[in-house]
Amino acid sequence: MTANPKFRLFDLGINPELSQKIAAQLNVELSDVDIRTFADHEIYERIVDSVRGSDVYVIAPIADPVNQNFMKLMIFIDAVKRTSAKSINVVIPYMGYARSDRKSSSREPIVARLIANMLESQGIKRVMTMDLHTAQVQGFFDIPVDHLIALPAQVDFLEKEGLVGQEVVCVASGPSTLKLVQRLASEIGSQWAILDYSRGSNEKARVTGKVAGKHAIIVSDMIDTGETMINAAAALKESGAAAIEGLATHGVFSAQASEDLQESDLDRLLVSDTVAIPEEKQFPKLKVISVAHLFAEGIQQVIAQKSLAKVLQTKENRED
Repeated sequence: MTANPKFRLFDLGINPELSQKIAAQLNVELSDVDIRTFADHEIYERIVDSVRGSDVYVIAPIADPVNQNFMKLMIFIDAVKRTSAKSINVVIPYMGYARSDRKSSSREPIVARLIANMLESQGIKRVMTMDLHTAQVQGFFDIPVDHLIALPAQVDFLEKEGLVGQEVVCVASGPSTLKLVQRLASEIGSQWAILDYSRGSNEKARVTGKVAGKHAIIVSDMIDTGETMINAAAALKESGAAAIEGLATHGVFSAQASEDLQESDLDRLLVSDTVAIPEEKQFPKLKVISVAHLFAEGIQQVIAQKSLAKVLQTKENRED
């Protein structure tokens, strides 16, 4: 791998494994950043080599610890601004605060909009992200937002595992994931169902659709505490599903989520590598599907000034 004078790729140490995979796909080396944290938790960053005239791409999930990692990103952007770089492009595989996308009661902030404003105020050229909690967050930006989806990598994995056809049922964990579930079901030729439940209540989830004797795949955009996935798995087991898997893009795994998911009725849980999962949060039922190639291809298309349409499609539906 070599450095590319036209663009430079940076990692801020938030998800180094993903960054290394993306760099390998692009056949470039990650450029060096000197990052230090002082005793009072102030962050120092310095770009080691010149980026004058280069398009800068930085990979920085806004993940746990969310506030610290967002500050890391903002400090890096400021450092790049002072180097005469041609452009600053921010790759955010997981965008923290995206769930705060509306006011549900009075005197509440809309933090996703605040994050967008703060990033734009620093003069970045574009944002690349994946599976936002709600697509409307794209509208908070007045710059290009490349909204990638993990679906192509997920479909490829399920096909290799033989999890296709009418003996499989894709299950929406709620109304917000129904469209995604219907598309996934169409891609793998399966049936689909939906769970209806009251979040935060003791009421059991109700299954609408045929799941008895089927291999059920519960689909969600992210898993935080795991409560939704755990309740869904319990409902599907009660409804007679033969096997139960969870499928999500972002594995946040807050608090005791890892332990609770391991003890749940799930047979396996599939997540992508948008969020780094430390060793203490990994568990036997967990399987990670890499989406590095999708980000790499997305960056390649942007650099070549081509459409990202094929990055959003599964292999079978791509046009050469």
